[in-house]
Amino acid sequence: MFTLISLPYAPTALEPVISAQTLSFHHGKHLQAYVNNLNAALPGSEFEGLSLEEIICRASGGVFNNAGQILNHNLYFTQFRAPQADAAPQGALAAQIAKQWGSLEAFQMEFVAKGAGLFGSGWVWLQADATGALSIAQYAGADNPVAHGFTPLLTFDVWEHAYYLDYQNRRPDHLKALWPLVDWRVIEKRYGR
Repeated sequence: MFTLISLPYAPTALEPVISAQTLSFHHGKHLQAYVNNLNAALPGSEFEGLSLEEIICRASGGVFNNAGQILNHNLYFTQFRAPQADAAPQGALAAQIAKQWGSLEAFQMEFVAKGAGLFGSGWVWLQADATGALSIAQYAGADNPVAHGFTPLLTFDVWEHAYYLDYQNRRPDHLKALWPLVDWRVIEKRYGR
């Protein structure tokens, strides 16, 4: 059985970018519902006892959607920390971003543009292939890099529940505002190079 992850920061730690109210609904209500739904679907199924990644690679329909949303949200919530004015990647990840996009700023602009341009609900991801090459991907619904053989590194949630209380319909403003929250040490560890 899966459980709701604990947040690695206080409910007010991400303000003013993500309010405590948004965090409460997003983590405590939306993510909890995905956990409850998946746990209800697993007993007696072929997916019982598998990891989220294994379920995502094998399932479809509601089981896939709930497992995908749990994984996506777990990665999303654990990649943040209190706002840092100088948040930037280091080491191999920084070098790869510079190699592929020319600068962190150019990468961030493309990432926000792809997140803002995703029709409907979903996720924008920085993902890595087996060679360490990076790409930015848009995935609708609960889909994610794991389902496509990539390593998920960084994600911004573009479902309206992630930002509507704080930003209403201003998705691009929300996405731009998230950068100071990114804990690049977490992303670098996921990259593992």
